[in-house]
Amino acid sequence: MNATANQPPLSRRDLLERMGTGLVALAVTTACGDMTPREARSRRLALRHFDDSEARTLEALGDTLLPGAGEAGIAHFVDDQLAREHPMLLLKYLDYVGSYVEFYQQGLRSLNLLSAERFAESFEEITEAQRTELVREISAGNPASWSGPPAPLFYFATRSDAVDVFYGTPEGLAELALPYMAHIAPPQQW
Repeated sequence: MNATANQPPLSRRDLLERMGTGLVALAVTTACGDMTPREARSRRLALRHFDDSEARTLEALGDTLLPGAGEAGIAHFVDDQLAREHPMLLLKYLDYVGSYVEFYQQGLRSLNLLSAERFAESFEEITEAQRTELVREISAGNPASWSGPPAPLFYFATRSDAVDVFYGTPEGLAELALPYMAHIAPPQQW
């Protein structure tokens, strides 16, 4: 990174510390302390931004995009990130200018409405094949009745969230048969 007049050059140590910060991003901050999204989900911790229906829809979508993302705690991960001043959600890096909370809420609502229109059931209640069909459709463009954020962007952002929550831990890397080799080990277990 080049230094500017107002910014000193980054030292190797500063760079590694900043890289290490991303490794601890998968901890959900609760009144009980930091825990993994999986732990937060298993303890049924209350969500701040999603109601129960939205959380179930996000988990079903996560599992459609990457089986296991629901159990890994995608709803708790996204919910926690939405409460942070500097969230580690892909949406941030896509320069999305609207409300992140509304982005997810409107996208989940639109997905449920599309599911009800096509299959007379919410997204979480339809079959795996029907879910896959709807996900393919929103990945390709906005369905005629879609009223949320751009459907392909919603698909892309939530797919990234599913990958982050599932593979962003030592256990997730073990699923890929990859060794966990953090440059800076987190100060505590996830």
